[in-house]
Amino acid sequence: MFDLELPEKYRRYVPPAVWCIVLATLLLIPLKILQYGYLPADDALRHCAKAVSGKSWPEILVVGDNFKIDHNLGWHGLLGALHHRLNWDAETLVLFSVAGLFLLANGVVLPWFRRPEAWLAALLAAMVISDLPQRLLLGRPFALTIAALMTILFAAQKSAPGRKHFILFTAAIAGCTFVHGVWYMWLLPLAAFLFAGQFRWAGLLAGAWLAGVGIAALATGHPLDYLAEAITMAVGATGKPAAARTLVTEFQPFNGDILAVLVVGVIALLRALLKPTATLAFTKNPAFWLVCGCWMLGFRVSRFWEDWGWPALMVLAATEVELLLLTRFAADSLRRLWLALLLAVATFLAVTSDMHGRWTQSLTWQFLSEAEHPELAGWMPGKGGVLFSADMTVFYQTFFKNPNGDWRYQLGYEPWLMPAEDFATYQKILWNYGDAKAYEPWVAKMKTADRLVIRGNSGQRPNLPQLEWNYGVSGLWIGRRPQTSAP
Repeated sequence: MFDLELPEKYRRYVPPAVWCIVLATLLLIPLKILQYGYLPADDALRHCAKAVSGKSWPEILVVGDNFKIDHNLGWHGLLGALHHRLNWDAETLVLFSVAGLFLLANGVVLPWFRRPEAWLAALLAAMVISDLPQRLLLGRPFALTIAALMTILFAAQKSAPGRKHFILFTAAIAGCTFVHGVWYMWLLPLAAFLFAGQFRWAGLLAGAWLAGVGIAALATGHPLDYLAEAITMAVGATGKPAAARTLVTEFQPFNGDILAVLVVGVIALLRALLKPTATLAFTKNPAFWLVCGCWMLGFRVSRFWEDWGWPALMVLAATEVELLLLTRFAADSLRRLWLALLLAVATFLAVTSDMHGRWTQSLTWQFLSEAEHPELAGWMPGKGGVLFSADMTVFYQTFFKNPNGDWRYQLGYEPWLMPAEDFATYQKILWNYGDAKAYEPWVAKMKTADRLVIRGNSGQRPNLPQLEWNYGVSGLWIGRRPQTSAP
């Protein structure tokens, strides 16, 4: 079929048809995944629950002196506005976050392509050997930072620096800093531009970074606290734990991602075969240096690689694939249309495949919620109480289903935010692999309204006889102080 050709009068419809195929594929992917009943497992739940609750984090979590200001201020403001104006509940906000951020991250790169099907090829490769497309469906605001990063890297490959780029970069970095907060991480692409010898781009990016971060910080109303909070949280979250295994998963080191290294080798081989002259050499391409730098930093914290290295690798790969398509496939040929269709089908099936239940695992969750489980009456925290747990998913899921619950959580989205003595207890629990004895400092401070939640099956009642226990929902035990009856 690849040898067939269209009649001349129909050939002009091939380019717009390819664009329609690519756009339809990117739109249908999140819709199909949400059709499964998918819910992300972590931060998207607490972002949306916070927007519905209308509370500040100290009203939701037991925090120590470390906490100064919400580092996702802009994102919570946007979700809160959608909740109030459109009356969206937490679940609707999650669906919006998942679909909207995926479409944004993929949509912003398309204007940089003459052959947009090259992006489908990069997305397919990333899904097969990495989890980046899956991370783009987590509904978390770091997807906006990834979108801005890829925009900057594509711009540096496709054009010369100018005033319009300064305005674009400033707006992008300001928006990312306001919703995501990790303003200091933009030093990574800045260093990549310097290593690549792209000094004009480096100067432009440095100016845009200073301007964008300044605008975002001023927009929060607490510029110094907002900038300082991001640094103290990064240091505390990655530097305080006693061992790497006690860190949250995405702050742990990665294994080197050897398949990604092979992709870089394939790209280098492709360059040697094609001998391109219209694109940047590897050593002049900031995307290449960002891949190298983040790959090395990934041995310290995997998020360097997942959020900065892999997006740069996708930019690098998509650019090379587009070059191959430009040299081997006529823009208006039937061969190009067939290839676009094949890439679209393969990408859609690969990303939406429910392998290992990745899109349907939330259907088996059982939430601690009296609305869904009336038998939990009396076993949820009381007014002004605290829910103790060393399992972060307990916080995410319980807060998501109870955004207006009149209690606080000992462990929230970042363990380091706890008071120092509680953080020490939490670390001891993880260090001892959840041994019941490690919970005793928390048990000793529990009041009547407080609850302790521990994971385990129905035959694993926690060995803490100081508390009454109830197997609340599948996989979760709820402990409370013995309730005294009124005379």
